[in-house]
Amino acid sequence: MPVYDYKCSDHGVFHELATMDQAGMPCACPRCGKPSARVILIAPQVLAMAPAKRKIIETNEKARHEPRLSTPDAREETALRHQHGKGCGCSVKHPDRSDLSQQVVFMPDGSKVFPSQRPWMISH
Repeated sequence: MPVYDYKCSDHGVFHELATMDQAGMPCACPRCGKPSARVILIAPQVLAMAPAKRKIIETNEKARHEPRLSTPDAREETALRHQHGKGCGCSVKHPDRSDLSQQVVFMPDGSKVFPSQRPWMISH
């Protein structure tokens, strides 16, 4: 059974085991027996977070299930907001396949090496 947090108006926060069916129902305070509502505690790191960062995280969390729409207006707006510095790589034009096939180096044992494409990838 999960442990839930409840708050008594007189004695403060306490923790109690409850089934998932009982999660939304009040629980009796262990000291006075008074029915206490369930509370959701927020981690101190969230409270100390900069408001702008908290807003960004909330926006991302709300939009995680929404599809991205690609319209000419949205693409133009994204291009206008592009603030990356020099060398970010997002605006680099990638060579087409014909250029890549010319960059193959054959080793003496017959293996192929692609030196400028993906240096982290092992050739077959």
